[in-house]
Amino acid sequence: MTIIIGAGPAGLAMAGQLAHRKRPFVVLEASEYIGFSWRNHYDRLHLHTVKQYSALPHLPYPATYPTYVSRLQLVEYMEQYAVHFNIKPLFNQHVVSIRRTATGRWQVQTQTQTFEAEQVIVSTGYNRIPNKPELPGQQAFRGIIWHSQEYRNGAPFRGENVLVVGMGNTGAELALDLLEHGANPCISVRGPVNIVKRDIMGKPAQPTAIILNRFPNWFYDLVTGLSQKMTVGNLSRYGLGKPDHPASFDTRRGKIPVIDLGTLDQIKAGRITVLPGIERVNTKTVSFTDGRELAFDAIILATGYRPGLAPILGPDLSDRILNQRGYPKQLWFDQPELEGLYFLGFTTPLTGIIYNLTIDSEKIARHVAKNNSIPA
Repeated sequence: MTIIIGAGPAGLAMAGQLAHRKRPFVVLEASEYIGFSWRNHYDRLHLHTVKQYSALPHLPYPATYPTYVSRLQLVEYMEQYAVHFNIKPLFNQHVVSIRRTATGRWQVQTQTQTFEAEQVIVSTGYNRIPNKPELPGQQAFRGIIWHSQEYRNGAPFRGENVLVVGMGNTGAELALDLLEHGANPCISVRGPVNIVKRDIMGKPAQPTAIILNRFPNWFYDLVTGLSQKMTVGNLSRYGLGKPDHPASFDTRRGKIPVIDLGTLDQIKAGRITVLPGIERVNTKTVSFTDGRELAFDAIILATGYRPGLAPILGPDLSDRILNQRGYPKQLWFDQPELEGLYFLGFTTPLTGIIYNLTIDSEKIARHVAKNNSIPA
């Protein structure tokens, strides 16, 4: 028996792989729904990767879906995927610990039950726990301060000055959404931002990234750098700095580039203002590191998420398994005391997160089958 933790895209991909091989599994889901996080993301969110390379294993998207699948379409697809593979998660099973037993099995403790299995696959997602930094002086601010998790659309901010803190993919897209809803958005950026166009000359960039990923890193970086130079250029004059390395290089080190959907054009047109880091939040204004002080009605923290695995794994397992950023170093580990523990969905390659889920879940499924003492 294999326990899969999480019923989002990663957990479903893993369950689909095992179901395809007719291997037994149980899926534990903390919420009441499949794809809970995707149900609660902001309204305009679409996949940044094309549907051809963004389906879960062994089941393509419906032909009627557009090239870039919307948030709600992905949720609908995940529900169809679960039905297709007869995946029936145990809901409201919030995992609080994973421990190795004296018999060499893995014990998964939820808030209400205890489970044991030879294999445990942690598929809780790259973005699970909102990262909410305390801004200097923010307690004095009289406007609202939201994390991007709470943001749905820009309608409530029409006519208001809104500061988006952070320019990852979420920050870039929320600033664009705010502008389209009649707000006056600014983005606070502390350092250079690596930006990649989602489409180049009207064609999706993802298929090219998939091809380049087969070449040596030096060649991938060379082509990516040249492409960025031609399509994005030097953005220092707009406050976005000049990255030291191309997006492919940074991605291998866990730094996610911005997949641009139109935010950059609005920055260049002066409709979205880029500001430096925050010095202090005041009652009605924000002071920045370049000496400017500007008035804002609201602040949106697009400061990302954390996987939150350390409390579940405990200090000993965390020291062996997690890197300095709190993400698993590998899909699995070959040390005897770690056998049977797997991690899926904790990488963000330029080739696409869901595309990579299919590849990695295939690797894990083969490893599980090879090392499982119970035949299918």
